[in-house]
Amino acid sequence: MAADPLRNLDLNLLPALDALLEERNVTRAAERLGLSQPAVSAALRRLRRHFGDELLVRIGNRYDLSPLAVQLRAASAGALAGVRRVFEAAPAFDPATTTREFSIIASDYSASVLGDHLATLMARAAPHARLRFAAQTHASVDEAPESLRVVDGMVLPHGFLADLPSTPVYTDSWVLLVSADNDEVGARISLERLAEMPWVLTHHAPTAYTPAARQFSMLGFEPEVQVVTENFLPVPYLVAGTRRVALLQRQLAVRLADAAGVRLLPCPWEVTPLKEAFWWHPIYRSDPAHAWLREMMTEAGRLVEQRFRP
Repeated sequence: MAADPLRNLDLNLLPALDALLEERNVTRAAERLGLSQPAVSAALRRLRRHFGDELLVRIGNRYDLSPLAVQLRAASAGALAGVRRVFEAAPAFDPATTTREFSIIASDYSASVLGDHLATLMARAAPHARLRFAAQTHASVDEAPESLRVVDGMVLPHGFLADLPSTPVYTDSWVLLVSADNDEVGARISLERLAEMPWVLTHHAPTAYTPAARQFSMLGFEPEVQVVTENFLPVPYLVAGTRRVALLQRQLAVRLADAAGVRLLPCPWEVTPLKEAFWWHPIYRSDPAHAWLREMMTEAGRLVEQRFRP
């Protein structure tokens, strides 16, 4: 039988590895870990022996990551999060006393619309817990089964993921945005007129797109794309003061319209509603803390729908 590679491994080295690769500096890593500089220097020496690699390479008056360290950087953060989740597991969960950090992958749209309600609910029920939103990327969605192993879940509309458990959160609709001073457009707009206007689109790529924008091709409508952004919050500001038009989630559009200087218009076609869900890994199915989080997500989603009813 092959020897277990973990038998002689000190898991205390994992936080040190993560801090050193993130900070690229022994002093800053020590401050981050709350340890002395000699202790972190000793950990770096042990890590170098273990990997047979320098990990941090001096270049002039700074350190940079070796090629192996670049690979380890992404893996170390995920491994550390996984270890924390193992040792945070408990047969019972008391939100009033927990100090657990709940991490959620979310777009800037869902973090803005859902985040304030979720944070308020959690602060009342679990005053010592922490809520962390991680930025949603194409990779986190494309590699969701792996991404969800090291976080509590991901807020994402239906239509992107399958074969993973999910909890319904809230339903939103879509509206068109035009500049408040665009006098070429009235209270309504035709599909033919939209085809003549320059567009701001989000996530405009073959495997990354706004869900409602999929319907353009079904309508035989190819927009003239003038600006592409991978975030939703800038969209109203990229429309304001221009002839551009954009499609945005109604909940976010209502919040930003006045500040950005845009008007909301109904879509001249029947748009499928946006059904947001909280996706999570099956390993959390029996976790009482995660079950509580799912309840908080459901309640926060209910508050989202109440805030701006059509």
